[in-house]
Amino acid sequence: MQFGYTLLYVADVEQTLTFYEAAFGLARKFVHTDGDQAYGELDTGAVTLGFVSHALAKSHGFDYAETRPDGPAAAVEIAFTTDDVQMGYDRAVSNGAVAVSPPKTKPWGQTVSYVRDNNGFLVEICSPMGG
Repeated sequence: MQFGYTLLYVADVEQTLTFYEAAFGLARKFVHTDGDQAYGELDTGAVTLGFVSHALAKSHGFDYAETRPDGPAAAVEIAFTTDDVQMGYDRAVSNGAVAVSPPKTKPWGQTVSYVRDNNGFLVEICSPMGG
């Protein structure tokens, strides 16, 4: 088995894709909308990051706690690696991400920072491990 994708359930797929394009420099890979049911993917490399509208997610027949920008962060994060963590952090914040923790070098040598996206999800911006 291989890890294929991470999907985040959001209120507005289009708005979220636009945010990620500006804040993290990512490009759209796929978008499908059918009324309030929407799905979109970003080109992030080997593993896909996708966004699913609440209406589409709920059509699958299960319930979940919706993440809100003004509520506590979900107990999950996504991470983007970069050789220039400060630049990535600054770009994200200047494009609407909420600053959580500025870049810090951890004891294992990795530089790590955190922001929250437009939906309230935690996003780690960090250097590659061992780099």
